[in-house]
Amino acid sequence: MFDVLPPALVMLAGAILIGLARGHWRALLVLGTPLVALWAVWQIPDGVVATVTFLDYPIEPIEGSPLRRLFATIFAVMAFGGGLYAFRQAKWYELSAAYIYAAGAIGVSFAGDLITFFLYWELMALFSTVVVWCGGTPGARAAGIRYAIMHLLGGVILKVGIEGVMIHTGSIDVQPMLATNFDTWMILIGILINAAAPPISAWLSDAYPEASPTGSVFLSAFTTKTAVLALILLFPGEPVLIGIGLFMVMYGIIYALLENDVRRILAYSIVNQVGFMVCAVGIGTQMALNGAAAHAFAHILYKALLFMSAGAVIYRTGFAKCTDLGGLFRTMPLTAVCGIIGALAISGFPLTSGFTTKTMISQAAADESLVFVYFMLAAASAGVFLHAGIKFPWFVFFQKDSGLRPKDAPWNMAAAMLLLSALCILLGVFPSLLYAFLPYPVDYVPYTAGKVLFYLQLLLFSGLAFFLLLPLMKRTLTISLDTDWLWRVLLFRIARAVYLSVDSVRSALQIRVGEFLEVLRRRAEGHFGTRFSRVGVFARAWSIGTTALWIAVLLTAYGLVYML
Repeated sequence: MFDVLPPALVMLAGAILIGLARGHWRALLVLGTPLVALWAVWQIPDGVVATVTFLDYPIEPIEGSPLRRLFATIFAVMAFGGGLYAFRQAKWYELSAAYIYAAGAIGVSFAGDLITFFLYWELMALFSTVVVWCGGTPGARAAGIRYAIMHLLGGVILKVGIEGVMIHTGSIDVQPMLATNFDTWMILIGILINAAAPPISAWLSDAYPEASPTGSVFLSAFTTKTAVLALILLFPGEPVLIGIGLFMVMYGIIYALLENDVRRILAYSIVNQVGFMVCAVGIGTQMALNGAAAHAFAHILYKALLFMSAGAVIYRTGFAKCTDLGGLFRTMPLTAVCGIIGALAISGFPLTSGFTTKTMISQAAADESLVFVYFMLAAASAGVFLHAGIKFPWFVFFQKDSGLRPKDAPWNMAAAMLLLSALCILLGVFPSLLYAFLPYPVDYVPYTAGKVLFYLQLLLFSGLAFFLLLPLMKRTLTISLDTDWLWRVLLFRIARAVYLSVDSVRSALQIRVGEFLEVLRRRAEGHFGTRFSRVGVFARAWSIGTTALWIAVLLTAYGLVYML
């Protein structure tokens, strides 16, 4: 059936074996499985590799293309980096769940039909929920339930759209479409839920910070980026995505600036960065799609690096709020340096991967004369530097002396952070290493004097604004209300009110029925006497044997009547 080794099945097999192995064998599987999967990714040629028939539909579980290989490559690299970061601290079941989660992402990358796409999509939803639950706290369990509900809702919506397309077109191929009817709108909405597009985006900032320090690294990498890949494959050039992407960009910045929890800051910045990619998919030109794919690749690296840095701090100190941290650069210098590299990369600072990918999206907007979009993206770049580029490292590693003197990250965490830091700088200094694997030919030079000066001025102005407004930037022990208030508070109160109302009606009916039966009992006593009423139909208790006898008599009588 398969002429090549399916990379997703490699990850699935490795995940199962991780649960069975012990000691050094488990460590070998954790580190070796993603590397074997990466090798398998690059054995996939262009075009459909395998086809099977299911209910008269051609199922294409593996279809290769430069875009698909690019995403599968970064998913495998991220699985290796996450495994290196986690294998000495995470439980075996968290590692297994994370690797099945990664297998789902790689499976989505190569899915050539909508049925295979959906199956891997739901595999991701299921095991990412398990990763959230592996946080092991009451908050993680509650957040995991909410996370599962939102993703099951998205899956149902996506399935409705896929079935509509199957019925109305007779095709299940993964191919470009536009949101012009109910079916395609359902597919688009289902994908946008996974992309954390507002107003259905609070699941991300709700769940990711509740996972373990190692689990949140995996969560940051796969779900939203597979959604970006799905948008590139299915909805390139969909105009509505431009507006949605710009809204995500600004929404993520505002909420990240308001946050006190370090991982919630980074979670909201995921929404912000995915907004850049969604906007690029909406522009739909070859430059824009290249920019979306390249920025997704770079984003997985620097966002995982930021979550690794934050996770090392939480692992060593037990604190996750900016108000509890500060001055950690003294005893955690390597974690601080790696966190700063990730912060510079997400801000699009020159000589980092964020600059060489994010500027492609801005250039695509300029090429299409989308002036408003261009300036909104430029303003968003300054906003990103405010909340992730400066706020995160400043409040965690500098600002006040919190009095905490933890050790630096364990060696495996440090190695993973150094690996991703090196990749962030490598792709920033030599962008052609990434450009060579993009889906369309690249005719773009990021390092021109005009671009470098423009972004340096933008970022320096943003940094100046941060320190001038530092009193306003200091966080307090507050809670930011998001759209999750609708289902965490309002919906709960409505459900509770409905339950209490139904319970009141039920109680009232029970009282009324009881009073009615009491009246009948008294009337029976008046008619037939106390003795009859006590053994009568209203109060008589029969033994099990007597009841069984009466049932047998009645069934026999019914059978005789029926046969006669």
